[in-house]
Amino acid sequence: MRAHVRAETFRRVPVILHSDEIPAARETYGFAAGHGTVLEGQLLRAERDADTVFVFMHPTSTLHLLPMPAALAERGHHVLCAASRYPKNDSALVLEKVVLDLGAWVRWAREVAGYERVILVGWSGGGSLSLLYQAEAEDPTITDTPAGDPVDVVGAGIGPADAVIFIAAHLSRAETLTEWMDPSVLDESNPDHRDRELDIYAADAPQSPPYGAEFVDRFRAAQRARNQRITDWARHQLLELREAGGLEVERPFIVHRTMCDVRWLDPALDPNDRRPDWCYLGDPRTANVGPVGLARYTTLRSWLSQWSFTASRGSGLRNAARIRRTPVLQIENSADDAVPATHNTLVRDALGTEDATYHVIRGATHYYVEQPKHLTECLDVIDAWCRARNLL
Repeated sequence: MRAHVRAETFRRVPVILHSDEIPAARETYGFAAGHGTVLEGQLLRAERDADTVFVFMHPTSTLHLLPMPAALAERGHHVLCAASRYPKNDSALVLEKVVLDLGAWVRWAREVAGYERVILVGWSGGGSLSLLYQAEAEDPTITDTPAGDPVDVVGAGIGPADAVIFIAAHLSRAETLTEWMDPSVLDESNPDHRDRELDIYAADAPQSPPYGAEFVDRFRAAQRARNQRITDWARHQLLELREAGGLEVERPFIVHRTMCDVRWLDPALDPNDRRPDWCYLGDPRTANVGPVGLARYTTLRSWLSQWSFTASRGSGLRNAARIRRTPVLQIENSADDAVPATHNTLVRDALGTEDATYHVIRGATHYYVEQPKHLTECLDVIDAWCRARNLL
């Protein structure tokens, strides 16, 4: 097979930020992890100078190979794809520390790179991160993590972005995981011990699409209950470790079967233009038991910070309401196979800012793969919106 090679019209400039912060328990693997905190990024820089930079950041992914950042750079914009201290591995991710990491990138963009304006682009899981960051930048409140460890966002003095673009994004990692957890799991140590009535992926499942409202309500309640059971267990485990007073201060664990949603099998639920019997990881029945499902490998602290429905501070609705002084552009992809359709309108209705714009790209999937017209529409909307606000 001959690979298609296309020359890029912009430069990719590596950027590395380093601090002396060392966590009590090592959170990432590698040489740099034992010598402070290292953040790696890539500046996609058009040849002409610019005084505005678009900053893409996801809590755990690196986004420099997505179609969107490269397409913005092809148009002559400067785009910073910034990684947190947890690149491509969210096992020990603490969301509050990611907020500090994003703050370090915003500071670099202004004070070192010399950009006058910074626009946060929250893609997918980066959407709720951008909302949390901007809410804290406008009105800082965080001084610790849900596990009780000190993380002084208030004292860090993170700078607000000039605008936020919320695109193909969900409410939060915790809320999305909860809506995707397999509620049939009764024993976290034995995923084969399941409630048959709630096992929608079983070959002989008692319930089949279209699902009735009563069953969906029971399914959702069981998902929330499972999330809370793990949250309660994680808190208890941390308490026992602290009371023991030994060198063991953290503990990893596995969360089985976390890609299960009635929406994927029943397109009449939360309808949009997505493909039925499918999710962004492929066949949901396979993804549910695969190694890359949400929260598959995690730690006690990480669970409380990023995955717990009741403990995580990443709630998109809560943080959207806290943003009162910043313009926000929200773009929904109508065939998104990762983001539930209702999440978009919920965020739209919760935003506290008066300068909020909502745009739907009909037929667009999560990543615009093989959808150049939809990608172009997205770029056009962003360009026009930014120019109307003198952001470019």
